[in-house]
Amino acid sequence: MALNPGGFAVLRSVVVHLNVLMAFFTLAYPRVVLSIFDRSGDLAHKVARLWGRWILASAGVRVRVRGREKLLQGRPQVVFSNHCSYFDVYCLLAHLPIQFRWLAKEELFRIPLFGKAMEYGGYLPIDRSNPRRAHRSVIAAAERIRAGTSIVIFPEGTRSPDGRLQEFKSGGAILAIRAQVPVVPIAILGTYEVMPKGSLRVRPRPVEIRVGEPISTEGLSQRDREDLLRRARQSILKLMEEDGVGVRT
Repeated sequence: MALNPGGFAVLRSVVVHLNVLMAFFTLAYPRVVLSIFDRSGDLAHKVARLWGRWILASAGVRVRVRGREKLLQGRPQVVFSNHCSYFDVYCLLAHLPIQFRWLAKEELFRIPLFGKAMEYGGYLPIDRSNPRRAHRSVIAAAERIRAGTSIVIFPEGTRSPDGRLQEFKSGGAILAIRAQVPVVPIAILGTYEVMPKGSLRVRPRPVEIRVGEPISTEGLSQRDREDLLRRARQSILKLMEEDGVGVRT
């Protein structure tokens, strides 16, 4: 008996989510083992890139990157990206052509195995439980960035519920200014249509990652952080509006 379109869509979504789990458990142990021998986390990041590609392939999601030449090869940077879907993570892991680490909530590092994979992968925890710990986390993260580690952050702080760009939280700007490294704005279009917040249904859709011009933080102080946030947000909005495609502002 043939499945109707709705039944096929549900089956496809179940298969994709099973692939997420299977890919994670298949690749998490190699990541931890590789990190023992490579404390830089570069090899572990390459394994994570395979994880992202595996999931995108299972979901039928094809990704195009525009403006990749604007990413700073061999130099640390803080990448600001909009955030509409869990698939943003897979797309950036699989297709952003630089070595980078995530800035992630400290509580994610407490998840068994997943947390260890993040720790050994060199990801940077931010403890938001109180201001003093958050400040110490920012100082530690800024030192890592100055030492040469690029990071990716979702400055909205969480996934957008409607695909529109939300207001930015200040943590990313504080970090970039403290480290005195450029902010590179990125817009991801299409992932909201693949799997929006609050839904488990996965739809195969094309995705485009658009990279904007780097924004210098040289000479900026923390008094300039709101202006930096405004410039970064405007840049991402402009990228989202190019060609009039996928605009939710």
